[in-house]
Amino acid sequence: MSIPSDPTPDQVPPERFKGPVVLRRSEMARRTSDQRLLDQRPHAPQDFTRTDPWRVLRIQAEFVEGFDALATLGPAVSVFGSARTPQEHPEYQTAREVGQALGRAGYAVVTGGGPGVMEAANRGAVDVGAQSVGIGIELPHEQRLNDWVDLGINFRYFFARKTMFVKYTQGFVVLPGGFGTLDELFEALTLVQTGKVTRFPVILMGTAFWSPLVTWLEQTVASDLKISPDDLDLFHVTDSVDQAVNILVEAHAASNGTGA
Repeated sequence: MSIPSDPTPDQVPPERFKGPVVLRRSEMARRTSDQRLLDQRPHAPQDFTRTDPWRVLRIQAEFVEGFDALATLGPAVSVFGSARTPQEHPEYQTAREVGQALGRAGYAVVTGGGPGVMEAANRGAVDVGAQSVGIGIELPHEQRLNDWVDLGINFRYFFARKTMFVKYTQGFVVLPGGFGTLDELFEALTLVQTGKVTRFPVILMGTAFWSPLVTWLEQTVASDLKISPDDLDLFHVTDSVDQAVNILVEAHAASNGTGA
């Protein structure tokens, strides 16, 4: 009887994570934890593991695990951007340079742990021996932490994951991206605007991509008094990796009372 050979890389089945659980093949059809939590449609009676009180314990466990894993992280900066950016794209190289520069400046690099810009930033951190962190999330489609993550955590719930980005990092560098990137950007700006976090620089990398958004904020949102003109000072737009890192370093030096 012949023994089946090991699968080649292109034969490895897709997988996704539900917290510590790995799902493959037909099991991937299961709904995500966020989907079940937020689904308002009536359902047949379910066992206790699907009830909201039970979910509270699971949510609590996610916070405990995240706090435990990241409590000793030290100075860190989150880098956000599109998961769809290919390696040959200039934005991938920029994100890698951002990861390298942050690492050299003494920061751990934290991303969402996925491919594209996130992978590039994690890779840049590894290039210079800095700590490379990925905070992943359970998604309906295939996903895994990229190979350049040294410390990785997978979450079931977006809100628990979002807390980790803000609690354990001291600034955001945001490269071009889609809905997820914009979500993280505006949540960070709202937290700064409302004073929930202080001395939290938000830097937008890529003037060509971000300029139309900034123009809309200036000419429509601010001019219609939906935000204060001063709110436009809550973020910086640049194409320079060095300038981005300098903004972070100077802001944190000022908040620590060590001068610029």
